[in-house]
Amino acid sequence: MKTNYNLMLLALILLFVTTSCNTEELLVEDALEENQEEITEEEKGDIELNEKEFTFIPERWGIVEGVVDSNTALKNRDILESIMLEAKSNGFTTFKIGAMDAYFEVGLVTSGTSNQNFYATREAINVPSDFNLVMTENTHLRVQPNNAPQYCLLALRDVSNVTVKGGNLYGDRDQHDYSGGGQHGSHEWGNVMELHAAKNSIVENVTMKYGSGDGLRISSLKHAWEADYNASHTLMVRNCTFDSNRRNNISIVDGYNIDIDNNLIINAGVDTPNSTGAAPKFGLDVEAVREADGNGGYIYWQKAEDIRITNNTERGSAAGGFIVFIGYDVTLEGNYSESGLSYTYAHGTKIINNTIIDPTGNGGVGVKGGKNSDSQSIYNNIIAGNTIKGFETGINVSNRDVEVYDNAIDDFVNGIYPINLSDSKIYNNTLKSSRDKSKGIYVYGSDMNNVIFENNNISALANSLKIERCNNSGEALDYSFIVKGNTFTSPNYTRINDVSGVEFLNNTFYHGLHIYDSDDLNFTNNKISRDGHDGIRFRNTNTNMLLVGNNISVGSKTCVRIDSSTQASQIKESNTSCN
Repeated sequence: MKTNYNLMLLALILLFVTTSCNTEELLVEDALEENQEEITEEEKGDIELNEKEFTFIPERWGIVEGVVDSNTALKNRDILESIMLEAKSNGFTTFKIGAMDAYFEVGLVTSGTSNQNFYATREAINVPSDFNLVMTENTHLRVQPNNAPQYCLLALRDVSNVTVKGGNLYGDRDQHDYSGGGQHGSHEWGNVMELHAAKNSIVENVTMKYGSGDGLRISSLKHAWEADYNASHTLMVRNCTFDSNRRNNISIVDGYNIDIDNNLIINAGVDTPNSTGAAPKFGLDVEAVREADGNGGYIYWQKAEDIRITNNTERGSAAGGFIVFIGYDVTLEGNYSESGLSYTYAHGTKIINNTIIDPTGNGGVGVKGGKNSDSQSIYNNIIAGNTIKGFETGINVSNRDVEVYDNAIDDFVNGIYPINLSDSKIYNNTLKSSRDKSKGIYVYGSDMNNVIFENNNISALANSLKIERCNNSGEALDYSFIVKGNTFTSPNYTRINDVSGVEFLNNTFYHGLHIYDSDDLNFTNNKISRDGHDGIRFRNTNTNMLLVGNNISVGSKTCVRIDSSTQASQIKESNTSCN
């Protein structure tokens, strides 16, 4: 059981309160007067507690700094937590820690309960409700190296109206003993800080490093379907630094109305000299847990929703920048990322106005939207206004009810790579790449059902537009797929191969088009202009082609060329202007 220092503390507080307010050891402000103001609850960005300040002097209270044994580190933990609790009970609302560099044991079971289960956030240093913990750049709290598969250094467990400000918090990932561990044998659950059913609280200007699991974990008590579910909510995490935590730098597994703003998030999941990263290795991961109920619905063990991830800087993450793996109504806006942004099983996600640049030019996917599956839970998502540069694929997008617009994508192999989309629109994007094999919009082996590509401006070296094996069988033969009002520029042809049922309307092509083995295509009112290219060339066997009102200017080349394997009767052409 955590040691009780209350009697010693109370005596010392009473002694210090009677001495001068100018002493360095203790600051007591006018808020101790009898007519103190009530704590007001405003929106989380404006939470303030009355500044009745207690300054914690480590040596005066028995904290042993530097490298210590486990027993001493356990006493350090008990002292710090007990004095915070007693300071609060004596009317203090702000607890200040200056210079301190100490280890704290948080990997042991100290509970007096009969089952002796380990609860990481109970064994952590706990901050009470209605309280400000204020630290400085010279404050260093460290996890005592241990072999616990899970731990938490600093916890806000079932509390409200808390501010944690400043300080440096360290896990033990390179000193950790990873042997053993039972069901938690991966040892990926050692978290530097956890907001566990925390409400109306702020974490700011805190550095969180080297957790054997996550830097920060936001979670709730009980399951989302239980009557006594106790959710984290109305939280702000801002101006913090997260560095080299072994699993994720930030994990949001449960909670709502959460803001993650203006943080530096670097080196998530990277290997270090004494430990390898642990999957999933993201800078930030929204990762609630659910499972199918067998009736087309879900059992929600956890829920993560109404989350805003804004103005953060991410670099060096091992697997990816920020991901909404399972989450709802999450906005990622104004972030700078070098490792990419994505969502998987999500709806209501907005990836907007971010700058996503891989400085090496070797990145995988800048923005990955959805999953190539028939999941009906992935819908109503937006990818818009982003600047994306240096990735093999700029945007990879799947599923239904997606809008992709106003993005600027540069230096890619595939600019936009849509996979099995329905009820979706890709429009007003600008794509430019001079890589040898670059393709602007590339559809391969996928069906487009009620999909529109419109008003995009695309320049790519290999193909500005390439569509292959699309809507070519089964019910997909009746799908609507429209390409209209776009500008395509490339030294090479647009290639359409094994495609059915697409309408090309009012586009401008600064190159020719090659059509292979396709059926039921409509080319109406397009402008095709390129010396040295045939305008539209039908190769192999094509059927049911309609050409109406196209303006083709190709110099000495042929405006509409039909290879012998395609019957001329299958090409219905009218009002072509050929120059």
